Amino acid sequence: MRYLTNYFRRELGGHAFDYLLLVTAGIFFLVAVNSFKGERLLEFIILLSFASFYIIWGVYHHLIEDSLHLKIVIEYILIGFTILFLLKVIVFP
Repeated sequence: MRYLTNYFRRELGGHAFDYLLLVTAGIFFLVAVNSFKGERLLEFIILLSFASFYIIWGVYHHLIEDSLHLKIVIEYILIGFTILFLLKVIVFP
């Protein structure tokens, strides 16, 4: 457990701007989805734009770290669209 907390401290300390950008976009996403509640097309567009932002953010983050590989890009794409699918099917039916 101690290793995990030290890892998070190092990661947040070295990339504070990246994570601040991701958290800010997530809050903006939640506010946008809440303000357009009931409008299915706009909700889907907002969900799709956040999934796209997440993928671009992940590529940027690893590009800056110089650890970008095809496997990492595919992972971000799969996670982004899995979240899109789950939110669309479960939360916004």
